Amino acid sequence: MKRKEKRTYADRAEYMIKAVAKRRKKLKTLAIEYKGGKCAICNYKKSVRALVMHHKDPKEKEFGLSSRGLTRSWVRVQKELDKCILLCSNCHAEVHEGITQLPKEI
Repeated sequence: MKRKEKRTYADRAEYMIKAVAKRRKKLKTLAIEYKGGKCAICNYKKSVRALVMHHKDPKEKEFGLSSRGLTRSWVRVQKELDKCILLCSNCHAEVHEGITQLPKEI
């Protein structure tokens, strides 16, 4: 009688990496929808990968909303999102360079 093989640590690690990546992608999609789905400056919305969160006041930032920040609970992510605006990568870079200003209504 042949024994059933047990999962290895490597198998479990690979599963966890995929599960975390899937959750981060889901939370980023929810975050983008929560913030209006498009860049607050130019209305860009073609690629989710090109949309980023910009903290309006860096002093209030508790954690970044890059992929590492998207491992927290949705409630914590929402609280951090409320301190941010959604920008495309180009507008985000221009805001940090001082070339473009954030909309006054923000």
